[in-house]
Amino acid sequence: MNYSKQREIIYQALADNVVHPSAEYIYDVLKQANSNISLATVYRNLNKMAHNGKIKKIQGLEDKAHFDHNTFEHYHFICKKCGRIFDIPCDIAPEIIKKTQESTGFKIESHDIVFSGICRECSENER
Repeated sequence: MNYSKQREIIYQALADNVVHPSAEYIYDVLKQANSNISLATVYRNLNKMAHNGKIKKIQGLEDKAHFDHNTFEHYHFICKKCGRIFDIPCDIAPEIIKKTQESTGFKIESHDIVFSGICRECSENER
């Protein structure tokens, strides 16, 4: 992937906003910083970076995708109440890929596991 100043700015906005932002969120951040990068450019560059493995694209409960600058293996939890996305270490289920391959005969090349429910903070606020 060739270097692009706009891509660098978009990646930095993603890395600085560890809330697993959507393209629209990143666009709003850049707009507030007086950047003249269009929403289409944000979408195009995020999708290109995800395709090339520089970032992760998270698709879950919403119509829009979210993005993560952390490319290490991990799972995600999406809170149904507040909409936040949390990282979950994959060592909580270290054998899941191996067991899935053994039981199905599938050759798993990649995976993205997304849990959904109510986060701790929202659960505590309900009480």
